[in-house]
Amino acid sequence: MADRIDVGNLKIDAELYALVKDEIAPGTGVDVGALWNGFGKIVADLAPKNRTLLEKRDAIQSKIDAWHVQHKGQPIDAVAYKSFLKEIGYLQPEGDHFQVLTTNVDPEVATVAGPQLVVPVDNARYCLNAANARWGSLYDAFYGTDVISEDGGAEKTGGYNPVRGEKVVAKAQAFLDESVPLASGSYATVTQFSLDDDGIKKVLVATVNGERTGLKSPEQFVGYVANEGELSVVLLQNNGLHIEIHIDANHPIGKTHPAGIKDVVLESALTTIQDCEDSVAAVDAEDKVRVYRNWCGLMKGTLETSFQKGDQTVARRLNPDRNYMGVDGQPLTLPGRS
Repeated sequence: MADRIDVGNLKIDAELYALVKDEIAPGTGVDVGALWNGFGKIVADLAPKNRTLLEKRDAIQSKIDAWHVQHKGQPIDAVAYKSFLKEIGYLQPEGDHFQVLTTNVDPEVATVAGPQLVVPVDNARYCLNAANARWGSLYDAFYGTDVISEDGGAEKTGGYNPVRGEKVVAKAQAFLDESVPLASGSYATVTQFSLDDDGIKKVLVATVNGERTGLKSPEQFVGYVANEGELSVVLLQNNGLHIEIHIDANHPIGKTHPAGIKDVVLESALTTIQDCEDSVAAVDAEDKVRVYRNWCGLMKGTLETSFQKGDQTVARRLNPDRNYMGVDGQPLTLPGRS
């Protein structure tokens, strides 16, 4: 049997006790002794009540089993069966109407529609992959999937296939034209991005065929990153989700585009269910310690892991938030993870 710590009239697995004391509690202001004592009181209060409820459930289940044995082979009379379930207390009268109100709910849950991932919380690598999937390269997604056909020499080869790359860029430009269209022209023929100032905020300007144009909906431009006066990231928004246009004319991909677009990065999986039930078997203390340690790392932003990929050790950790300059001239920060 694993070592146990006697505290709060409970016997706590030693590894679980150490996890709470050394990793979870620090920085929270929670006194570990008070935590276990309080938990012990809750267990002492609720355990008898829970036992009584379990006994009630067993009694109801026995009555249901007996009813089905008694009526075996007979057509079920739905009215009579419902009456029976009410009689034994399985079905209760419908209560009065009520309303549940919520406050302080993140927009990602309350108002913004976006992809959600589900991963087993006991696997640190999967947890990190999901949390970091908030942002992803549209170029990579197109290149590596069957969204782009392999016809006409566009196969997914071992190295970079420029034929496939051209199809990827064209597909991404079509996406931009549809989601954040220019007032005139196409992203495929933009030769430069620049900023104007209308006296209140920055305005995105695109040069197309020698003519200056803006966005069809200027409010879709929400921020940017500039290095030494040169735009490196243009931040756009559509339906509450953000789109980054990355610009670098010296990049192998960027040098093939007239405006130097090297990638389009999308805000993708906004939320993640860290699953502790369907895909996880957290039964004993060792299992639970692994689950709680990963969850603690996610909440504190400290979770990291490493794994072998070929002959290299790859480290993985949580992505930081993303920083821009807003169109109002104030710093703008967006979440870097789900």
